[in-house]
Amino acid sequence: MEPALIGTRLASAAISPLLRKLLVSDGPGAGLTGSSKIRLSSLVSFRGEKRTLTEKDVRKLAATLVGRSTSGPGEAPFPTDEAEAVTDALTKTLLALGDLDMDDVQAVRLGHRDLARRLRTAASAPDCLSTDSALYLESMTEWACLHLLEFFTQRSTFIARSLVEQTRSQAELIAKVDEVIRRTSRTDSRDADFERRYLDHLARKHGRLTIYGIDLHHSPDAWPLDLAYLSLEATGEAPVPDEAGPFASHQREQAVRADLALARHDRVLLRGLAGSGKTTLVQWLTVSAATEGRADGMAYLRGRIPFVLPLRALTRHGERLPAPDRFLPAAGCPLTPPDGWADRVLAAGRGIVLVDGIDEIPETERNRARDWLRDLLSAYEGNRWLVTSRPTAVRDDWLARDGFTELTLSPMTRTEVTTFVRRWHRAAGPEAEPYEQPLLDALRTTEHVARLATNPLMCGLICALHRDRRGFLPRGRKALYEAALSMLLARRDRERDMGAPSGIALDEAPQIQLIQRLAYWLTLNGRTQLDRSRAESLVREAVPAVQEAAQHPPERVFTHLLHRSGLLREPTEDTVDFVHRTFQDYLAAKALVDHWDIGVLVRHAADDQWEDVIRMAVGHARPRECAEILEELLKAADAATDRPVQLRLVMLAATTLDHATEVSPEVRARVLARTAEVIPPRTFDEARELAGVGRLVLDLLPGPEGLSDEEAVLVVTTATHVSVDAAIPYLARFARHPFVGVRSQLIWAWARFDSRMYAEEVVARLDPTGLDFTVRHDEHADELARLGLRPTRLTIGALVTNDVVAALLDRCNPTRLDLQRNLHSLSLTSLSRLDRLEHLVLDLPPEAIWSADDLPAAAPLSSLSISSWPHRGLGTLRHLGRLTEVLVWDAPGLTAEHWRGLAALPSLESLSIDVDDLDTCPPDLVMPEIVVVRLAHSDLPPLGPLVRAFPSLRELDLNCTTVLDTVDVSALAELDGLRTVRCESRLTGTEHLPPRVRVDD
Repeated sequence: MEPALIGTRLASAAISPLLRKLLVSDGPGAGLTGSSKIRLSSLVSFRGEKRTLTEKDVRKLAATLVGRSTSGPGEAPFPTDEAEAVTDALTKTLLALGDLDMDDVQAVRLGHRDLARRLRTAASAPDCLSTDSALYLESMTEWACLHLLEFFTQRSTFIARSLVEQTRSQAELIAKVDEVIRRTSRTDSRDADFERRYLDHLARKHGRLTIYGIDLHHSPDAWPLDLAYLSLEATGEAPVPDEAGPFASHQREQAVRADLALARHDRVLLRGLAGSGKTTLVQWLTVSAATEGRADGMAYLRGRIPFVLPLRALTRHGERLPAPDRFLPAAGCPLTPPDGWADRVLAAGRGIVLVDGIDEIPETERNRARDWLRDLLSAYEGNRWLVTSRPTAVRDDWLARDGFTELTLSPMTRTEVTTFVRRWHRAAGPEAEPYEQPLLDALRTTEHVARLATNPLMCGLICALHRDRRGFLPRGRKALYEAALSMLLARRDRERDMGAPSGIALDEAPQIQLIQRLAYWLTLNGRTQLDRSRAESLVREAVPAVQEAAQHPPERVFTHLLHRSGLLREPTEDTVDFVHRTFQDYLAAKALVDHWDIGVLVRHAADDQWEDVIRMAVGHARPRECAEILEELLKAADAATDRPVQLRLVMLAATTLDHATEVSPEVRARVLARTAEVIPPRTFDEARELAGVGRLVLDLLPGPEGLSDEEAVLVVTTATHVSVDAAIPYLARFARHPFVGVRSQLIWAWARFDSRMYAEEVVARLDPTGLDFTVRHDEHADELARLGLRPTRLTIGALVTNDVVAALLDRCNPTRLDLQRNLHSLSLTSLSRLDRLEHLVLDLPPEAIWSADDLPAAAPLSSLSISSWPHRGLGTLRHLGRLTEVLVWDAPGLTAEHWRGLAALPSLESLSIDVDDLDTCPPDLVMPEIVVVRLAHSDLPPLGPLVRAFPSLRELDLNCTTVLDTVDVSALAELDGLRTVRCESRLTGTEHLPPRVRVDD
């Protein structure tokens, strides 16, 4: 029933006095002399000391309203047997008027519909009402709110208070506009006009992705990025609770969609192997920022201006890295911006700076690149920064002190490979359709093919070769590249009846001979890009010795290689590089073996840019040459004094065994013996390094018998990074291990393997004691249900859909839950039904809006960790009566209002905050019930505010850089109840603390 229809049945003259009884009268004036604003709770007549209505009277009033609104002619608006329930619901709704935290001016500003919605939410109508009754209640509430707002505007104080509020709002608006004007670029339209042109240019330039290797008659060699892009996961190390063991902080990794990493972190260093999708991700972020129709989850880029900075292009001449005013020309953008435009964009914090390829510049230049980046970071705040690199190009903490979160692109899962294959065949057209399913079958059943399909580049090559060879694939990595080169260099034009569009027809072998000269020069000089003039010179020098090419002018030969080989490209008019680094590595390795430059190989063995070159060189080498390379690598390892270098060389030698066509048993035995000397690994870096050996390392890993807890964690870490099915039986042997750190690594690795096989052989056997079961995908939850597993400790990833989350929680009813949600999967309603939950971690985006009403009030929830603020503040957590611990150090900074919300929590005893939050604690706020405080994330501030706010403190946990001076010690000594101070690093100055205080560091 609409409000207008209810109004026709209710005479305003008769009903208005009824509703007016809900409100008290007020004197004139604006209420400026009171201690605070007058809230609605003081304006209702059924609250306070001078109330004129009781709740029973309000129910009579509601019954009168219901009776009169339903007494007219026509069909009743709801079933007559629900009249009592409707009256009760309307009574609760009217009484909720006294619970709203607003004044009359704010209520009028809301409007009657929004006010009615607030009342219904606060009153929560019973579920038993029929649809007609619920609709009637909504309409009746809106009608009543319409009259109540009319009463508000008639109050003598309303106009005065409205004028005051308008004056204050205008002053605030003027201040905000002034700040916007200060931070906004120039007032004329030149910047805006240029930005439109620039974003259009970026969308066109980066909006298509090359399909390397497609060989079809009527298909293009590129397709739209939004069809080709596959969102991959990235992981980064993060600490876990103390009970998970001393090594858990090194192994627990949180997964996030790579394209959403910048939504959670302003600065990201993203590592990934060659072909893993780093540059494609840069394209995706660029196009998402440049276009209006953004994909799900990408709205955080709205208003951002991308700067795409491929380092290989910026340093090709060895020049200094550019300042912002040179970003566009240095990156090859033909547009000319207004003077100072880039500086204005970055100064306003509107940029997204994408620095692609730290690994693609020489190692000697990387520190200079970091200094350049640091200068930009210090000059411009508020922007978002992404830096990409191969995994071993820079050390783990290379940008840590600059606030960068380090993430690593995960290898493609089987599901992602399947998705890629289906998209590839759909884009390739109907001729490719018959080959889709046979290739999917081969990826499931043929191990050597599945091992190669770990990143988008290799998946694309496999799809193209499978289609090109009518459903047959070559064996091994070397054979795969040979087949790819054959298709790109010789068969592509010939089988499409292209003739000789460049006027030159060259077979595969001479083209390889010429192009590998370019690859050799680039690799030898630590480059991935060279000047066109240098490339032409190298080809000109080589052409006379290549018989088939010698009959053509060198300039035309070079043009043919550049335009028809499919291996080279021109990123700018005066530069040349390979379409992908792996082709450069493959051909450089072939040239090194052809020239037998083994000394060059060994001298660069410790250089991360040469790893693939050396592996492929072993693949190209004959048995005697292969043995010599391996022997020289072992000798270099013996001569190395640095442990990481020594380990790298031994692992490199072991890795190359899988690439060798033939190697003597004696040499193989020596390599394996040296490998055994570093197994089990000593550190997590060594464990991951060992995984690079591949499945061969599985035959060398010991255990679990005879291993310490530390060793067991490390060997399992290695095995879980060897993501082949052969690792599953080895990992299953650790499923009942008593140390929870081992089992945590096993459950973390589930996403790396076939979901069903891993679930049956590993997950189903896991000892659940103290273990958080990590569920990253819907199929993980499906497997838990299929196996009848009901873990009581759950970590649920952001990619698990809301329906699956709800079903999983209903089935498991956990006692401990870590729930990760992103903006497009933000739903917490499934939590309200939990009645055993004791510990809850809500890992949400900082800008997430959620309601504390969704948290389970009936559960014994004692610990809550949040990364964003609940709607209407922390005080809304009051209904969680057993909540004794709150952790907010991953959330945005605490405000004074947040502090008062915490103080309102009735049972709070333990608080974990960022040390900077102490600065915002109101001076008059004292929280004597807090006995445990944990501080984290930066240098320790003066402890005076801490002592003042928490006078009953018994335990202080410092997870920060800490030096206690005499002032700090004196402040802590004032806390009579303080008994324990803990710190992850060694404390100084503790000798001056009172003897009663125990220090743990």
